[in-house]
Amino acid sequence: MRLRNEKTIHQLSFLPNLFPVNCYLVEEKNELTLIDAALPYCATSIIQTAANIGKPITRILLTHAHDDHVGALDKLVASLPDVKVYISERDARLLANDVSLDPHEPQTKIRGGVPKQIVTRPHVLLNEGDQIGSLLAVATPGHTPGSMTFLDTRSQAMIAGDAFQTRGGIAVSGHMKPWFPFPAMATWHKETALQSAHKLLSYKPTLLAVGHGLMINEPRVAMEKAINEMEKSLKGTMLQERV
Repeated sequence: MRLRNEKTIHQLSFLPNLFPVNCYLVEEKNELTLIDAALPYCATSIIQTAANIGKPITRILLTHAHDDHVGALDKLVASLPDVKVYISERDARLLANDVSLDPHEPQTKIRGGVPKQIVTRPHVLLNEGDQIGSLLAVATPGHTPGSMTFLDTRSQAMIAGDAFQTRGGIAVSGHMKPWFPFPAMATWHKETALQSAHKLLSYKPTLLAVGHGLMINEPRVAMEKAINEMEKSLKGTMLQERV
């Protein structure tokens, strides 16, 4: 595990040189919020890191319900019996292995590792604009129908799950990067992901922290570049389909 921190954000990166899977501990005054739960074997390291910081984990927020973001959830809940688990109301269905789509949603198959054996059920279902400690819940569908980003209102640091990736080069969810194609392969709906990327840029983040790859300070120029690349890619796809 590799540990890095920026502002109040601690990044725990597992398999950092091969297939980086990140989760985050966000410091509040007297407690910690864990964002995402990484892989099944990561629970011990997460708990030990919190102990080293010297504050208890009181909440687990999930950006979305894919295996590499919820893997250690059951073990963490068993070890932290007072912890509360939060996820978007929409992705709570994915957490329960329900891959059905609503009539108003793009009828594209949900991709990625949807968990089949997680027994934990969330205590709190989140919607756009909910406040959790210092964190603002921002709905950013695209990678999954109910993906969420969490914005630290104290610093405008942004924990965006897989709405962006930085491993293999910064990219909007769904835009294939040959050196690390996996987030794109697991993206549900590219056009919706692009809309969410524009939305995140409008918050003018000072830090971008994602599920796969390094954190980026002052990321707006890089995010704009990734958005432009995604727009060009989608336009190219549309032209090919018309031919």
